[in-house]
Amino acid sequence: MRRLTQKTTWNSSLVQDIGLLLLRLGVGLPMLIHHGIPHLTHFNQEANRFLPLLGLDARTTLILVIGAEVGAAFSIIVGLFTRLASLMLAITMAVAFVVVHGASFTGEQSGELAFLYLVGSAALGMMGPGRFAWDPQLDS
Repeated sequence: MRRLTQKTTWNSSLVQDIGLLLLRLGVGLPMLIHHGIPHLTHFNQEANRFLPLLGLDARTTLILVIGAEVGAAFSIIVGLFTRLASLMLAITMAVAFVVVHGASFTGEQSGELAFLYLVGSAALGMMGPGRFAWDPQLDS
């Protein structure tokens, strides 16, 4: 009976780590590919239509957003400084959800996707990256 308990605990831990890896990839990859890289590659066009937020001009706001959508997303994917990167992305998505999308889940300006990124990154910030990440290697 004791051996079964130990094996179940190990399998449970492995499944949690795989789940955290999937969550990191599920939050980080689409954010990087569909949001961060397009903002970066079309910087000048985006800067002309981006919203100035929180007392910052549009260009500065866009630079901060790119930092989160590219830098933090990449960091989340590889699992390096995951908690900090997740916090950066969660704050960015909270601003996007509330300010840009009016905290709405419906209509043409739906913030549903921003909310999902917010929840996913907040969960990673609370749980950490799991063992399939560079973060745990920093302790060695």
